[in-house]
Amino acid sequence: MAFSLAIIIILGLTADYLFRKIKLPGLVGMLLVGVVVGPYVMGLLAPEMLKVSGDFRKIALVVILLRAGFELRRDVLHRVGRAAVIMSALPAIFEIAGIMWIAPLLLNISLLEAAILGAILAAVSPAVVVPLMIGFMDRGRGANKGIPTLILGASSLDDVFVIVVFTVLLGMYGGQSSHLALKLANIPISAGLGILLGIIPGYLLYRLFTAYDFRPPKRTLIVLGVSIMLTWIEKILEPTIPVAGLLGVMAIGFIILEKSESIAHIISQRLKKIWVFAEILLFVLVGAQVDIHVAWNAGVAGILVILCGLVCRSIGTYLSLFGTPFTPAEKLFCVVAYVPKATVQAAIGAVPLAAGVVSGDIILAVAVLSILVTAPIGAVGIAVLGEKILDHGEDSVYRFKELREKLDLPHVGERVREKRTSDIWKVIEEKELWLEPSDGITDRNGQRRRTPAISLRIWNPQSATTTASGITRFIRFTADSPQFQQEWEILYDW
Repeated sequence: MAFSLAIIIILGLTADYLFRKIKLPGLVGMLLVGVVVGPYVMGLLAPEMLKVSGDFRKIALVVILLRAGFELRRDVLHRVGRAAVIMSALPAIFEIAGIMWIAPLLLNISLLEAAILGAILAAVSPAVVVPLMIGFMDRGRGANKGIPTLILGASSLDDVFVIVVFTVLLGMYGGQSSHLALKLANIPISAGLGILLGIIPGYLLYRLFTAYDFRPPKRTLIVLGVSIMLTWIEKILEPTIPVAGLLGVMAIGFIILEKSESIAHIISQRLKKIWVFAEILLFVLVGAQVDIHVAWNAGVAGILVILCGLVCRSIGTYLSLFGTPFTPAEKLFCVVAYVPKATVQAAIGAVPLAAGVVSGDIILAVAVLSILVTAPIGAVGIAVLGEKILDHGEDSVYRFKELREKLDLPHVGERVREKRTSDIWKVIEEKELWLEPSDGITDRNGQRRRTPAISLRIWNPQSATTTASGITRFIRFTADSPQFQQEWEILYDW
């Protein structure tokens, strides 16, 4: 298993680097590495690794969904909430309907089997979509209209909706009595309970972190541990109470951000570092689940079914965006963002075959083929169109994130040492400021250019007699400031 991890890390990093060099998303390279080293091609991964790959993939998905939660702001959610709810169902309904029409003709399967296939194919992949949306949010792309936030929320609800529909259809095939309206009512119940399941521990964690001065790495590990526990609770409750655990994971980040932006920033930065490793595990192991021999059996007919479903899905996505302030180009980006398939298809593609569905082998073949076709194309399309279409305003939050990363500034709660005096200080406050120009410089629109700056308030605990006393200082940084490490040292400790 150790050798398998080494293969995943080395080849995954290499593929990520090479694909980025040719201006393609690194995750596409990692997916292809997984296909090649997986059990269906070269078989380089140990059986033990494949047995626990589901757990590894779930943990990696938890990491990226936590990061997504720490980027969700209430005002943005208010703007995109209605569209997110519609996008969580309407595109999937259109795709299922399209596949129910075309699949019996091309694949010679029954209408109910076509519906089951449509339910499997209709799920968008959070493993592909969420990291790309987080990347745009990190760089301030689409922030003005909240487009990445819309897609984050809608794609999570989309999976809940599709899996419920799949369960209903599979039950109908097996002759189980299931009331469709009752089953569909589980969708808002599942989403609501999932969000509630995340808000409660999120608030308790916020209170814990404000009451006790945990070091940043400990805070991050505690949040990660609680989030993984939510997915375990979801599995325990699954037979009796439907709970969307992944929505709960995002809710933890959201509530901490609402209560304390400084704590949220610190945890999010640590998660960003963990994601470097988690990303490799997630995409390589997703690729390892793909049996290209099975996909080959689907042939041209399978590709035509997938493409027909995508066309219908795209129509549904575009209709979902009526009434939004998005331009036609931005709506096109949302359509493309809803193309990738991977996670759900890899997870449930073989379930009909195991359940005794007559055309289960055909369903599995098309599901696997959908990953090979849509994941790379969708990822590339999102990356290319996102850079060209999504807004990037002059006063974007990204300007501060760019400044912070450029100067390698500490966050609230971290301790720093002044190299000149060797004094130890603690960062207790951070403010993002827009400095008005003094020279009257204007941009091409005639607006005065403002300069982003970050002001840090630091406190010397050695000078304090009580927690409310002691010396404090303010330090301001702009793009012209020297690197923080030139005069200071960040003390990373537990």
